[in-house]
Amino acid sequence: MTYTLAEIAIKLDAKLVVPAELDDAQAASVEISGLATLANAASGQVAFLSNSKYQQQLSSTKASAVIVTADAVESCPVSALVMANPYMGYAILANLLNSTPKVACGIHASAVIADNVVIGKNVSVGANAVIESGAQLADDVSIGAGCFIGQGVKIGEATTLWANITIYHQVQIGHHCLIQANTVIGSDGFGYAPVKGPYKWHKIPQLGSVIIGNHVEIGASTTIDRGALDNTEIRDGVILDNQIQIAHNVIVGENTAMAACSVIAGSTVMGKNCTIAGLVGVNGHINIADNCVFTGMAMVTKDIPHAGVYSSGMPAAPNKEWNKTNARVRRLDSLSKRVKELEKLLANN
Repeated sequence: MTYTLAEIAIKLDAKLVVPAELDDAQAASVEISGLATLANAASGQVAFLSNSKYQQQLSSTKASAVIVTADAVESCPVSALVMANPYMGYAILANLLNSTPKVACGIHASAVIADNVVIGKNVSVGANAVIESGAQLADDVSIGAGCFIGQGVKIGEATTLWANITIYHQVQIGHHCLIQANTVIGSDGFGYAPVKGPYKWHKIPQLGSVIIGNHVEIGASTTIDRGALDNTEIRDGVILDNQIQIAHNVIVGENTAMAACSVIAGSTVMGKNCTIAGLVGVNGHINIADNCVFTGMAMVTKDIPHAGVYSSGMPAAPNKEWNKTNARVRRLDSLSKRVKELEKLLANN
């Protein structure tokens, strides 16, 4: 699929600015078939500049056009698509030029679908998928190859599941969701009671389910456990990265974003519009306010009642510097005792 620069400017609500040495009409009719970085773009492609770190690459780009802010137009050697938020322009254009193949086309002959499954219009089911009794697939749902859809699962309109996804029984997924390959939704939460005897743990059946809202995106190999009694809930607009663990009875509020390899322990309530960076660990049975940001490797161990930015991870340092710092940390206890002794001596004099 291709678009002319003039068509792209309309779709982005951007102003097309053509260098003085080029003919306006000719530049506007240039066909665009792809997106690329400033450094690697070629003729027929559009690049974008949203980070000043890459400003120096603008002067040498071979792109046919670059999405820029107004203050970068004079530095742009090629046609410019001027808008306040070039990154958003990139996102819109990426969707227009998206060449990702469909998850499935029609219902494959090898798919195993129970007789009482409710299937809407324009539903696609890939090879070797299994859809069990009582499941409901709304209009325009796409199920990738090798997926397992358990009993009584409900999947909303225009939701897409890529390959080899497992959706356990009674899970509900809203409309216009996107779930990447190998994700598991509705697996048992980590519920065990300690007992005496040779077997130390007695399994507790997980009787709740998982409720996924609308316009939710879930990355590859992420796991969301079903609730022990109440449901685990991922609310509207949430985006989850790859390899995330959401434990039983967690509630993730609307429009919260969570990066790869982060975990939330059981029965925690995460507020709306939160941002959780990679490798963050969130303890169980705590409440976190709306609009919180947790930087990479933060460990959240207690309630966070107020919006703000929170950190606790230790950034990397040269090995010798780290060893010295670590040695000082180990001496903090003895240093604290010496300070208290000195304070007592001063108080007595």
